[in-house]
Amino acid sequence: MKFTTSTAVLVMVGVASARPDAVRFTRKARVAAKFRREVPQEHSHEQFLTGVGAALNLNNVENIQDPVFALLGNAAAAAGAGDVEDLDCLQQHVADQAFTNAKAAGDVEGMTNALIFRALERNTGAVGQASVLCTETATNPEIDALQQHQDPASDGAADLNKQITLELAVQLASIGADPQLALQSGTFAPGEIGDATGAGNTCDEADDPVGCIFTQNLLVEDASAQEIDDAVAAAGGATGGDAGAGADAGNNAGDDAGDEECVEEPVDAGDDAAGNDGAADDNSNNDGNGNGNAAAGANVNAFSGNVGAEPIPIVNDPTSDRPFSVNGATFVNAGAAIQRACDVQKNACANAANSGNSGASVSDCDAQQQACIQANAGVARRGLPKAQPLLRRHV
Repeated sequence: MKFTTSTAVLVMVGVASARPDAVRFTRKARVAAKFRREVPQEHSHEQFLTGVGAALNLNNVENIQDPVFALLGNAAAAAGAGDVEDLDCLQQHVADQAFTNAKAAGDVEGMTNALIFRALERNTGAVGQASVLCTETATNPEIDALQQHQDPASDGAADLNKQITLELAVQLASIGADPQLALQSGTFAPGEIGDATGAGNTCDEADDPVGCIFTQNLLVEDASAQEIDDAVAAAGGATGGDAGAGADAGNNAGDDAGDEECVEEPVDAGDDAAGNDGAADDNSNNDGNGNGNAAAGANVNAFSGNVGAEPIPIVNDPTSDRPFSVNGATFVNAGAAIQRACDVQKNACANAANSGNSGASVSDCDAQQQACIQANAGVARRGLPKAQPLLRRHV
């Protein structure tokens, strides 16, 4: 969405340049000051700004002035970015540190606020203009899996924003939060491209503690409740998945409980560990079958498309409690790893498309992401194809 800069903002930017601590204030004081830094929408989801701010302030190592700056255009965001140098990544930095703090405190609500905040739309220079994606890697894989919603009038926004919401649902489920909360990260109805006001169909009420997008019924949900449930199931099950609510020691037990479809052992899954070399081990060296005896470090990504970006390896170590790894982030469930790999490739593709460095469009990147997910649909837990025959043990 387009933003306009008020006189108050220009004054704040000038003051902050000379004295950065001049704009360090609490959410309450900021609201009372009634600085409408930019329009139209940085306060639309106010409850999540308040929540992420509380978590960030537990240990604000980068001296970020206020989370709201992360939702502004770069010119205004610079005044409150603290030590963050890449302003395109300010929103990710806020969410990442807030998530870290909340996780250390065992605060699921704080982690939830951080995840939802990361997915909120950021202001841009015109109706229909997409915001620039952050290319840094977040410390927390749950945050790293996400990106911000894009202007609903921008190219391919409907499909992209839906995927962002579904991925957010997966990450919320992974920490034990309600995945349906992902729908609250949605944005407004598309504005009219060329709108001279730049306001689109938005609202921006700093005095509304919930968020005017909710109280004025302006939220457009990106997906249905059933689609949320389906996305979570495809990623490996119900709530309590990969991340855990600050109690990592209990995560694997919860994850395994959600993977009961794999209770029956695939052929060879346990035989090799016991040193058995019987006929049941015939499949142990089948080329490319990706079974449980695959060497640690094997790439089980079945997708080969490379529009705008190369496929991202999904490294499988069947001997690990978290057997899947994507760019250093580890997962218990194949579904979550597949989603991450396809998302990372999509983001790289979209970055190339937005920069004009490829012949692909963002819509092409979205389509490729779906093809990537479909190509890996047969991969089950621990890298085993679902079609792999199962051996029932009889004792």
